[in-house]
Amino acid sequence: MSAPAAAPRAQAFLGGRFVDAADARVSVMTHAFLYGTGVFEGIRAYWSDEDEELYLLLVREHYERLVRSARVLRIALPYDVGGLVDLTVELLRRCGLRSDAYVRPLAYKSTEGIGAQLNGMDDGFAVYAVPFGNYVEIDRGLTCGVSSWRRLGDNAIPPRAKVIGAYANAALAKTEAQERGYDEAIMLTEDGHVSEGSAENIFVVRDGRLLTPPPTDSILEGITRAAVMRIAADEGIPCLERRIDRTELYVAEEIFLTGTGAQIAAVTSVDGRPVADGAVGPVTARISGVYFAAVRGKLPRYRSWLTPIYALARGREAPAIR
Repeated sequence: MSAPAAAPRAQAFLGGRFVDAADARVSVMTHAFLYGTGVFEGIRAYWSDEDEELYLLLVREHYERLVRSARVLRIALPYDVGGLVDLTVELLRRCGLRSDAYVRPLAYKSTEGIGAQLNGMDDGFAVYAVPFGNYVEIDRGLTCGVSSWRRLGDNAIPPRAKVIGAYANAALAKTEAQERGYDEAIMLTEDGHVSEGSAENIFVVRDGRLLTPPPTDSILEGITRAAVMRIAADEGIPCLERRIDRTELYVAEEIFLTGTGAQIAAVTSVDGRPVADGAVGPVTARISGVYFAAVRGKLPRYRSWLTPIYALARGREAPAIR
C-alpha cells in the first residue's frame, strides 16, 4: 500500500490546533521573539522509496530532550512525551510528504510584554514540518576554522538546553567561518578546549579510537552523537569521551561532525591544514554507511530508532525492515 498521493502541504500545530504553516503566526510582541526565551528541537524524517514510508528518526529521544530543555527555562509543555510523538506523527501525515523532512517543535514564553524574566510568563508550544535536504555538504569533506567566538558555558546559557537565544552564539561563529572561506566553525570552551561545531557535535579519530568532548565541555548532548557512539560500539570501534586540545585537530587521523541537521559530515581540513591526507577516512565512511542505512529502515538492529508515519496513521503494520 502506497503513502498518500495528495500533494504535500506545509502544516503546523499552534494554539492547540493544526493550521496551514502560512497561518501559524505570533505577535512581534511575543516574549520569545524579543528575548529568545524558548527552546526547540530539530527532528529528521527520512523517506524510503522501497518501503514507500516516511520514517521519523529518534523522535522520543528528541522530545525527552525538549522536556529537559523546557525545565531549564521553566516552560510547561502541554503534552507528555507520548503525546508529543503522537502529535508529530499526525502533523506529518497531514503534510503528506514523500521526501525527507525536518520537524521543528518549539516551546516558548508566549506573553506579549516587556521584561527579561522567566517567572510570571505564559507558555506556548508549536511544531511544524517542511521538506529538508542536507544542512551541510555531506558528499565531500568540509573545511573548518577554529572560531574566535567561544562556546557559551553552563553558567551563561546552558548548552545542554537548546535555547533559542543561544543560537546567536552559533550564528556569530558560523558567519565568521564562512567569511574566512571555511564551510563551518569549530568552537572552543572558555578555557580553550574543543567543544563542538557551530551547531554540531564533533568526533576525532586518533590511534584508531573515536574521541569526543564530554558533556561538561559546553556541548549539546546530541541525539545523533549518541547514535554514533552506539554504532561505534556495535562496530567494535573504541570510543572515548575526553577533553580535546585544539592542536589535536591538526594531527588527527579523521574528524567528523554530527547532528540532526548535519547528519554525518566529514571534515577534511582545519585552519588550512589537511586532516591526514585530506580525504574522507575509513572510520568516518564506515559509521556514515551504517547510519544512513539505519535511518532509511534497512538495518533490523536499529529498528527501534524509527517511527513509520503512514503505517501508524493507517493502523497497519510497519513494512518489514530489510
